[in-house]
Amino acid sequence: MSPPAMAMANYDATESEFQKGVKHLFENGVSKLPNKYVLPVSDRPNEDKEQPNVSKSNLKLPIIDIAELQGPNRSHVLNSLSSACEEYGFFQVVNHGIPIEVIRSVMDVSTRFFGLPYEERAKYMSPDMVSPVRYGTSLNQTKDTVFCWRDFLKLVCHPLADVLPHWPSSPPDFRELATTYVKETKYLFLRITEAILESLGLWRATQDKTPEDDEILKQFHDGSQLMVVNCFPPCPEPDLTLGMPPHSDYGFLTLLLQDEVQGLQIQYKGKWITVEPMANSFVVNVGDHLEIFSNGRYKSVLHRVLVNPSKPRLSVATLHSLPFDCMVGPSPKLIDEANPRRYKDTDFATFLEHISSCEPKKKNFLESRKLT
Repeated sequence: MSPPAMAMANYDATESEFQKGVKHLFENGVSKLPNKYVLPVSDRPNEDKEQPNVSKSNLKLPIIDIAELQGPNRSHVLNSLSSACEEYGFFQVVNHGIPIEVIRSVMDVSTRFFGLPYEERAKYMSPDMVSPVRYGTSLNQTKDTVFCWRDFLKLVCHPLADVLPHWPSSPPDFRELATTYVKETKYLFLRITEAILESLGLWRATQDKTPEDDEILKQFHDGSQLMVVNCFPPCPEPDLTLGMPPHSDYGFLTLLLQDEVQGLQIQYKGKWITVEPMANSFVVNVGDHLEIFSNGRYKSVLHRVLVNPSKPRLSVATLHSLPFDCMVGPSPKLIDEANPRRYKDTDFATFLEHISSCEPKKKNFLESRKLT
């Protein structure tokens, strides 16, 4: 038996090795993809083969200039935002106001967290879906029959004062830098949400706005926020696996910060297309809650993550929505005879019950909320 084969025999021996995550496998010199990570042929990325459902070209997402919301071009930006949410379910945000130093710092401290010894990272491993801090691997390591090539650190971010003491204390500056980033992204989320509500005709930025307008936005001020740091180490056989399988995001909006390494793909017109990274910008996508809230006008879209053999990839996502105990349903103002109600009301408890009872796949939670 060759040395790599001997090493792999150990990795294939016990389920507990996979529960330690892909960073642990990479650190131990894995040179062949363990069977636990090998996807069925039909689910593999196939990016280098002539596959009808994979596009060779990259995609430049619609660009939304947040600064222009304050000027005479506001109506044009709102129209662009509406078109992006309807056609792509994704857009790129520039001139967002978050200092570059804040962006660089959160990427740096996240890299240093995943560079800690496994024993230090493992302190935060938990199967509890509502734990204020959780380190894990794959998408759902208790349910996934095939694991994906991803480790994650999830932090509940609201209410900040309650959860902060549970966050990692190593690296020593982690809490400070992550707190700054969380506050900045929450403010950006609220600015984007104002624009989205206005694009749907549900909120007015002008002086004639009503108390009802302010009440809608207040719910988002007090809403949930989850920060997820994703680590994708180099993978020995990237054509056989994925960093994340096709899925849509639970929540209202996701703000994604990614490094310069390509990996994110979205499904557009039936094809998988790679999103080009743009330095110091955010990729924003419509979540299931916004699709429900807009009564189907804005679409949450399937996306997945590719991995590669030589470069590690890191991304930081913040997922925003209404409070965990709040029911989310179609806005009454978006329901009429021509547009009947298309979704049931839902809340976070319903979502947890769903993902605890089945393996998460594609948009199956959202499908379970649709009215026939």
